[in-house]
Amino acid sequence: MVISIKDVSISRNAKYILKDIDWTVKDGEHWAILGLNGSGKTTLLNMINGYIFPSKGDVSVLGKSFGGYDLRELRKSIGWVSTALAEKLYGNETATEIVVSGRYASIGLFEDPMDEDVENSMEIMDLLDCGHLSDRLYNTLSQGEKQRVLIARGLMAKPELLILDEPCSGLDMFSREKLLSTIDKLGRSENAPTLIYVTHQTEEILPIFSHTLLMRRGEVHSKGYTKDLLTQENLTDFFETQVNCSISKDRYLVDFDI
Repeated sequence: MVISIKDVSISRNAKYILKDIDWTVKDGEHWAILGLNGSGKTTLLNMINGYIFPSKGDVSVLGKSFGGYDLRELRKSIGWVSTALAEKLYGNETATEIVVSGRYASIGLFEDPMDEDVENSMEIMDLLDCGHLSDRLYNTLSQGEKQRVLIARGLMAKPELLILDEPCSGLDMFSREKLLSTIDKLGRSENAPTLIYVTHQTEEILPIFSHTLLMRRGEVHSKGYTKDLLTQENLTDFFETQVNCSISKDRYLVDFDI
């Protein structure tokens, strides 16, 4: 199992943030996590990365059980792309320096990178169609370019699991589609890590995400094959309002009347 979560709850001040979560991700599966703001997605990610411990239940990530393994070592096998990370990076570093820093899970480089790391970073950036940005300063990149560089950074340590936490947030429609195309290419590449894609937009769930986890108010609403979950009936129940769901170019489009 890549992720195994059994009967997990997290509570703070007598209030559940996550409640009775059961979820498994097998090797070779790519999952989307869909939920509105406040659904518990971020808490779930923090737990998977070992920053939060469950109040009850069992968690295992990449075969390592929480409570019996050094989670600092575990994090070296997990790539995480998030807005919180992006805000910590140094804007006066080049794209190459940003990517290489992912090899050491550090914010910034404190010595000249090895030639091998630079070569590896270029291979990854070329895979993600951002190799031409290598010498550009990070703070001069567009939001979409920054996201591709961040994904490349997340791949530098050759992670077994890559978490993409709302990577399209703040992008215009053209930048979003270009980034989604990059993610699709990554997911189909040889030896790709297991991808977990977190979003609150159904249209961002690409065909490579064969499975989906729907979260609502800290609980699992439903989970399983994407094609079985993203139906008009299930989404109407999930969003608690009547929705219309259609499929266009293997993408799920939802609209509703307020």
